[in-house]
Amino acid sequence: MHHPAAEPVMQVGYVVADLDVSIQEWVQNTGIGPWTVFRGARLDGRYEGADTTVTMDVAMGYSGEVQIELMQITSATPSPYADESGALKLGPHHIAWTTDDLDASVEQARERGLTVLFAATGPGTKIAYLQSPAQQGVVYEYIQSDGMREMVAYGIAQARTWDGADPVREVNPSP
Repeated sequence: MHHPAAEPVMQVGYVVADLDVSIQEWVQNTGIGPWTVFRGARLDGRYEGADTTVTMDVAMGYSGEVQIELMQITSATPSPYADESGALKLGPHHIAWTTDDLDASVEQARERGLTVLFAATGPGTKIAYLQSPAQQGVVYEYIQSDGMREMVAYGIAQARTWDGADPVREVNPSP
């Protein structure tokens, strides 16, 4: 049975060793920018059946209408960003869609045979990473977030008119 995607993929996420170096590399090698940077982002959730808290520094840039997310993991807790030994899973990590109803999107994904790998919340945000038992290593994310669609639209507009100056724009999240 065909299950059409409700929306196009809006994000491709990467785990990186050094966020600032990675941003410079992306700007130099792809011309993508500007990058919106959030330091100290926190996700509280469940990974492989256990509670965990993950902290990270995150940067978001745009190629057309696709958000490129770079994540430097700053915690050493069990998470989908590291292997069993604790080594980071550097490189491509996930593709993502926004949703207005995370629970409904997760239930539909489960009906298609996907399982929840990680579910978490952060300020104004709920996420779920899912995977297929038949295709280990491929991670799908659903994001439900206050203002996410507006933030993405703003980032796309900024990228379209970016002149190459000021490639990093730090955002200080409110407590």
